[in-house]
Amino acid sequence: MTPTAIPAPWPVFWVASIAVFLVSLDSTLLFAAFGTLRDGFPGVSPANLSWVLNAYTVVFAAMLIPAGGLADRFGRKRLFLSGVAIFLLASVACGLSPNVHALIAARVFQAVGAALLTPASLSLVLDAFPVSQRAMAVSLWGAVGALAAAAGPGLGSILVDTLGWPWAFYLNLPLGLLSLWKGRTLLRESLPAARPRPLDWTGMTLLMVGVAAITLAIVQLESTDWTRARIAIVAAGGTLALLTFVAWTRWARAPLVDPALFAHRTYRYVNLATLWFGVAFAMMFFTFFFFTTGVWGYDLPQAGMAITPGPLMVIPTAIIVGRLAGRLGHRPFLVGGSAIYAASALWFLLVPGVEPNYLRDWLPGLLLSGIAVGMVLPSLSGAAVAKLPVAHYAVGSAFNQATRQIGGVLGVAITVLLLGDGRVQLDDFKPLYLIHVGLAVLTGLLCLPVDTRPGSA
Repeated sequence: MTPTAIPAPWPVFWVASIAVFLVSLDSTLLFAAFGTLRDGFPGVSPANLSWVLNAYTVVFAAMLIPAGGLADRFGRKRLFLSGVAIFLLASVACGLSPNVHALIAARVFQAVGAALLTPASLSLVLDAFPVSQRAMAVSLWGAVGALAAAAGPGLGSILVDTLGWPWAFYLNLPLGLLSLWKGRTLLRESLPAARPRPLDWTGMTLLMVGVAAITLAIVQLESTDWTRARIAIVAAGGTLALLTFVAWTRWARAPLVDPALFAHRTYRYVNLATLWFGVAFAMMFFTFFFFTTGVWGYDLPQAGMAITPGPLMVIPTAIIVGRLAGRLGHRPFLVGGSAIYAASALWFLLVPGVEPNYLRDWLPGLLLSGIAVGMVLPSLSGAAVAKLPVAHYAVGSAFNQATRQIGGVLGVAITVLLLGDGRVQLDDFKPLYLIHVGLAVLTGLLCLPVDTRPGSA
């Protein structure tokens, strides 16, 4: 295969980023639709309904890493366009689903498409930019995903309330088709690897089973249909699967995750921080919606508008941080952003009461959370790959993104466990905000060893 002429970098960036925007949007947009889905499927328990969110996230997380190998084997452009096409077809199937089982199945296929296009998207962006601009490109690519994930609940609330929950999926079609159309002509195909890496089906299965089982145990903790013994068995099985996955990476000839990645100190700590911040990030938006609708009595469009100013802070913050991180490294922004995130959680714990007062009691904490997300999420993506060897760049980025998705699964499961029945009072939110504070502090502490300053080892 002969590569075509090198395209201009920014058109490639926007074509690739449109698709990633949709993928990140879909990971959080249904937070807003959870109540509507509960009304649309009245016979389904909140624990089972949470799998409309978690089936997507679990499969997406588990497929991200092997998708990087597929891109190397079959070509990044080909896999990106295939992933976009699968994602769009599955979005249509989601909107047309007659019952919750069909919806969950369609979400699984949607996640497969999302996983196929995401690593290929970053690789296409990196290939389009000169080395001197790649750090900035990675920060902006991460910022687009962070903005979409943060904006998803606000946008989803307005859309779902106006047109119904199927439009949470039909929303993907216009931008997705634009990315597919422009991608055919603007993107450049990569040469396939001379010795393609074999797929580690065993590792992929162990990872999916482990994450799914632990999530299932969490969401069923308050279920009357499950005994404590059954929950303990499922949780133990999930833990065993994850421990076996770790051991398998040391035994396998071509493991899903190369253990050599974790020889890099910064990479180890960044991924631990990504996991716990991913939990907090998913919990945050679910909690916001449950509070504004359940305690303050907002309808969905009001709740969406109430949450929107936070996401609007993400992109400008990420642009400033991305430029400064090239000179100062990512640690100041990871630690500082975690502290600001903890402050925002304390604000929501201590200030809002049962009487709505948006400007005084809600907006300051929301702006703090948006600034914090703009500092932390893109910086985690950039720091994860900043000091990796070139050979580990793609899989290192994919593993970092997968880690955040796994954190998101756990965050959704915990929030559904504590608030999922929809009958909430002010005191019900105190444990969640305390968990937010703890996770933010833990994220900051884990980022203290991170060193991505220019010239550092």
